[in-house]
Formats: sequence, C-alpha cells, structure tokens
Amino acid sequence: MPTPAAASRTPRRRGALLSVLALALALFTTACGGDSAATSAAGAGAKATGTANRLQPLAEAPRPELPVTVDSADGHRVTVRKAGRILPLSGSLSEIVFTLGLGKEVVARDITATFDQAKKLPVVTRNHDVSAESVLSLKPDLVLAETTTGPAEAMQQIRDAGIPVVVLDPAKRLADVGTRIQAVARTLGVPAAGRKLTKRSEDRIAAVQKDIPHEDAAKKPRVAFLYLRGSASVYLIGGTRSGATSLLEAAGAVDAGAASGLKTDFRAITSEALAEAAPDAILVMTKGLDSVGGIDGLVKIPGVAETPAGIDRRVVSVEDGVLLNYGPRTDQVLRSLVDQLYGKGSTGKGGA
Repeated sequence: MPTPAAASRTPRRRGALLSVLALALALFTTACGGDSAATSAAGAGAKATGTANRLQPLAEAPRPELPVTVDSADGHRVTVRKAGRILPLSGSLSEIVFTLGLGKEVVARDITATFDQAKKLPVVTRNHDVSAESVLSLKPDLVLAETTTGPAEAMQQIRDAGIPVVVLDPAKRLADVGTRIQAVARTLGVPAAGRKLTKRSEDRIAAVQKDIPHEDAAKKPRVAFLYLRGSASVYLIGGTRSGATSLLEAAGAVDAGAASGLKTDFRAITSEALAEAAPDAILVMTKGLDSVGGIDGLVKIPGVAETPAGIDRRVVSVEDGVLLNYGPRTDQVLRSLVDQLYGKGSTGKGGA
C-alpha cells in the first residue's frame, strides 16, 4: 500500500492527494449530515450507540416572520421575503432546517442529506458541486449555502436570477452549535425556534458530559483523528485546525495530533508523526476505515501498529458526515464517542 510520501512523488498523485484533501476539508467545515450510527470498529464490526437516522424536529413547527435582512458570510446583505421553498445546499444545513420544524418547505437536498426525512427529495448538489440549472428549475424562495459551496460561477448564476442566497460560516467547534442553529433560524424568520433548539441541543450535550470520567490531565486518553481514503492513497493525521479537537476535548480526551504540535489542519501520516502523537485510541470516519480494509488494514499503515492504539486495536469509528456536524445531533455523536472510549461499545483491549 503506497504511503502519502510515495503518493506525492508524481504530479498526478500529488493532484489526487490535494483533491481528496479538499473534499475532506469540505466535509468537515460544512458539517454535513450523515447516514446513521457511529460504529464500533472492532474485528466483528459490531454496532455501537450512535446517531439516529431520523431527526427529531421541535414539537411545534414555527411560523416564519418575514421579511428579514441578514448578513451573508460572503459579504452580502440579503433580504429574505419568503421561505415557502427552501433549498439548503449541504446536509448539515438541511438538518438544521428540518429540526427547526420547517422540513416541509425544503424542496431539494445535497447528496449528504441522508437522514430519513430528506431521502425522497431530489438531489441538486453533490458535496458542494452545485448545478445552477437544477437549483433554478426548482424556483426556490431562498438558497442556504456554505462558504465552501461552489463553483463560484454557479452561485453567481443563482444570485443573478434574483434568488436570495445566504452563505453561512462553517462550524468548527462545539461552541458553534448554537451560533450556527441561530444563524439559520434568523435567516428563516424563526429566531425563537432557534433559541429553543439551541437550548435543547446544549442541554443534551451537557447531559452526555456528566457521564464522562473526570481524570487528571495525565490520565486523559490521547486520541488521534485520522482521515483515510485508501483508494487514493490518502492517509492524514489531524491537527489543531482539523475540526476534531473541540469534540475530543468535550469527550474528556486529548487531541493527540494537536498535542504533538501539529498546528495546521492535516499532514501526511508518517511513523515519526504517529510516534510523536502516541495515541491511546484512533478516531476515524466509517467509510475511511472501510477504504483501508478495516482495522486489519489500518494497522498496516506505517507507524500505526507501533502506537498504543495500534497495539490495543483501539479504534473509534463514526459515520463520515455526522462526526463533525456540530449541529442538533452532536449530543448523539458525543455519546457514541464517550461510549466507545470509556466502555460501552468500546473496541479492542484498551476500550474500558
């Protein structure tokens, strides 16, 4: 299996690495919605507790009070006059709109919006590859997008057609959960629902954190976040800007990559980098783990088998888009992470 260093020796492979890394970062920063439960990655691949694939909207659907004028993250001031036909261009934005209670007004979805309530909607974007023609054919009143949504030409074509486009900043940490929910709620003219959903989400996160063992810093598990795409020979370790640090800290763990001095988002996995990180456990996305052949393939990546995590085969796996969603289901992701790290649903010999 080629290493990241070998993959970068030719322009073609270097291009593949950059392309897949760009896709990885888009998935992280947009907090896309994912399929289902976080999954235990032990030999038999048994299910661990995780996220439900069906959303739980607020009990009472709100009535939008429009028009409203909001600041879009791309520098525009946008006035929203109607919200009867909403088109969110990412799975995570769809999840927020549905959970606020406005799912019936959503007319299409990104391919990453795979929760049950959205599955029958037509797909108009694929991981932020927007088809302006498909969007315009649905005659939306409002398009919600991410700063990573593109191409820019397609987004401009939508604006030129007179459709209000509101761009939102990505969620990067646990503290962004409420900020992001309320930004969407204000855009839709339902600020009170946004406050209600924020409180519900934050209360649920706090409830999960009560079950986390309170160890001193020296005893906290060190967890390395690895981004894997075996088909493209992409093997990366996350650092301070990967998006995982806040989630790991919320689970009472230490981000091993960040703690080892990696200040950027990702770098290629090397034996030296893994030795420096010295993780007790490894956090991966489910499809990434599958792409390298499960745990048996993971420990064949240079340096993994020599880490405490590799020796104990201690791996925590969470569905790709859900992991760094930082939205209404983050409490479920955190619960799965906690259960897998500290006992229930944990993997390998070091799971308890």
